[in-house]
Amino acid sequence: MTSPAQLDFNLQPLLEELDQDELGQFKSMLRSFPLQEAFHQQELPHAEMEQANGKQLAEILINNCHSYWVEMAAIQVFEKMNRVDLSERAKDELREAAVKSLREKKPPSLVPYITEGKEDKFRITLKKKFRQIWKSSFSPGAIESFHIVTQRYKMLIPFCNPKVLTGPFPDTVVLQGPAGVGKTTLAKKLLLDWTEDNLTKTFKYAVYLSCKELNQMGPCTCAELISKDCPELQDAIPEVLTQSQDSLIIIDGFDELRVPPGALIRDICGDWKKQKPVPILLSSLLKRKMFPRATLLITTRPWALRELRLLVEQPLLIEMEGFLEMDRKEYFLKHFQDEDQALRAFDLMKSNAALFSMGSAPMVCWIVYTCLKLQMEKGEDPTPTCQTTTSLFLHFICSQFMLVPDRCPSHCLQAPVKALCLLAAEGVWTQISVFDGEDLKRLGVKESELSPFLDKNILQKSKDCEGCYSFIHLSVQQFFAAIFYVLGSEEEEDRESHSGNIGDVQKLLSKEERLKNPILTQVGYFLFGLSNEKRDRELETTFGCRVSREVKEELLRWKLKPDENKPFSVTGIKEVFYCLYESQEEEFVKDAMAHFKEMSLKLKNETDIVHASFCLKHCQNLQKISLKVEKGIFLENDTSLESGCQAERSQKDQRILPFWMDLCSMFGSNKNPLFLEINQSFLSDSSVRLLCEQIASATCNLQKVVLNNILPASAYRDFCLAFSGQEILTHLTLQGSGQNDMFPLLCEVLRHPKCDLQYLRLGSCSATTQQWGDVFSVLEINQSLTCLNLTGNELLDEGVKLLCTTLKHPRCYLQKLS
Repeated sequence: MTSPAQLDFNLQPLLEELDQDELGQFKSMLRSFPLQEAFHQQELPHAEMEQANGKQLAEILINNCHSYWVEMAAIQVFEKMNRVDLSERAKDELREAAVKSLREKKPPSLVPYITEGKEDKFRITLKKKFRQIWKSSFSPGAIESFHIVTQRYKMLIPFCNPKVLTGPFPDTVVLQGPAGVGKTTLAKKLLLDWTEDNLTKTFKYAVYLSCKELNQMGPCTCAELISKDCPELQDAIPEVLTQSQDSLIIIDGFDELRVPPGALIRDICGDWKKQKPVPILLSSLLKRKMFPRATLLITTRPWALRELRLLVEQPLLIEMEGFLEMDRKEYFLKHFQDEDQALRAFDLMKSNAALFSMGSAPMVCWIVYTCLKLQMEKGEDPTPTCQTTTSLFLHFICSQFMLVPDRCPSHCLQAPVKALCLLAAEGVWTQISVFDGEDLKRLGVKESELSPFLDKNILQKSKDCEGCYSFIHLSVQQFFAAIFYVLGSEEEEDRESHSGNIGDVQKLLSKEERLKNPILTQVGYFLFGLSNEKRDRELETTFGCRVSREVKEELLRWKLKPDENKPFSVTGIKEVFYCLYESQEEEFVKDAMAHFKEMSLKLKNETDIVHASFCLKHCQNLQKISLKVEKGIFLENDTSLESGCQAERSQKDQRILPFWMDLCSMFGSNKNPLFLEINQSFLSDSSVRLLCEQIASATCNLQKVVLNNILPASAYRDFCLAFSGQEILTHLTLQGSGQNDMFPLLCEVLRHPKCDLQYLRLGSCSATTQQWGDVFSVLEINQSLTCLNLTGNELLDEGVKLLCTTLKHPRCYLQKLS
């Protein structure tokens, strides 16, 4: 066991504020936190943790783990749980402890390192360069948004935390997160802090390597690479190498490095004077063949982590999530002058889970703000705009070109939009977001064609790389890449001559390609969103380009026809529903859903119900559906919630029930005999009532029904009431505890003259002997039931005697009993 950790914040009261479910969630997320190896820790005692309360869990962590790991893990887990109140309290205590520590005894390493000569010149050169880059990297006001993010994550980096100076701490730190959440901003801020002696650990040398810039460099030596921002330092490289423990090397945008997969581990170089391609030099740095004791800080998007893990040993992974929910809300409150408008805009963005997730990037928040503010100022209803991500981005892009009455006519934008879409598509397929002059030349794109989009802040000139361009955010690039696929045939011949790296629609939607290149996934979603006639007309009006209607057929052919013998998996059908919902084209959805005969659906959240309801109400050929509704969707009967949450609970249910009603409508509109299976589901009185209304309708064609472990228990009674008089229903399974009050109504079902039930299974029933007797006596009247399955029930002796009496009755038609 390690010696007890001395934390700089009091963990116990924070854990004690978590309720039972939250504490369980904290333990679960903590188990997957990937930092133990980096601190050479022993395995956590998971069995003890499972049973521990808040106080005990704090003691277990303090006694078994390095203090820095506990602090960082706790803070990040609190934030993932959306308990920002607890993470902020912890950070406040950390800051107070750091200030106190510095006042009492400033560590020797914090004394400013002042020397004469090359090192000082190197520092001055970088200071000047990065002050300019820092000031020019942001649009007005944007720096404040990123400041929130950088401050939040800076304390999690070991060499920025005073108490970690005594070690041990990992010498490789990886900042990973989606595009636009502040990874590069934090990396630049750390280098700026170094130039001003504001880092806790003092480094003699610091090097910033942007993979976007390095893509423009030819073969060079390691000395030339390290000193590219200060060539005078080349002669001092031997000294830097011998003191590599005093060096900080920042490799920014590892995912942007243009290199074939696996190429980085094939040719490693240890000679700093030897010329090599830049990717080989970078891999040599990461494998520590050069600068073996330097501190490395690497930024990357998550999809490149697999390649990176092959190069670095025991990295400290820090996940950057960008804007948290509270940050997004604060952003709108700050930028909208009207608080009601701000809160409405925030709620609209939050109502779309995909859009809200994108909002972790401050730039996407700006896009949403810009779009919705303009609509509100015009008195338009912004609700449809936030319905899908495609509608939001389309409205944002088109509105930029409709603001000025004397704007360039749409036909003037044909060539520019064609060029931009080609650039975007090439970039997503080659995983590039910064384009240089060579890229433009190779693709036949003229710089003058990009001007309209530069003027409208859709495209921007790179601040780090002269003569380079990038989209304001990856999502904007993905949107234009999707437009590339819907451009009309008159552009096709010309574009194909330049699009050797760009796959067709079939390839874009293939699982294999998206696993290799996750950026393609959102392009596919946008492409479905553009298969909407109204949106196509908006594109045509804005840019003067004819939009191809043939893409719809391709989407139906390659994405939406399941194998005849293999029904879609749970995850597969969810993605199909998301794609169809993104289109908002009902005829298109009807054509797509016509192919589905069987599906299994797990509803985990409100978004799942919204997407499923939009598609299933158009599903008329379904023959079997398996349904599972997880806890937390319907809150009406959730007794675990505090009584004070009643208003919020009612509001959520009222918002979601109309979508549930649409979903249930398929039982009344489906033409085929249908098999319905509901397993392990948490419903509510209202949701059960709506479902039963559809089941009881004259047009319902339910033939087989399996109900297994459903809450509330009263649901079984309501279902039996709905089944009464159903002529088509032939197979019925009712399993789960607490069904006792359904027995009188079940007897009514069996007694009904129209009952054609042939198979009945009753499982895990805690019925009384009298209740069993009532069911058995009805079997002397019912003439359709031939198979009765009572597996998993305790009938007791009296119940068995009653059953035997029924079986001997001349009018009992049972043929099989189990």
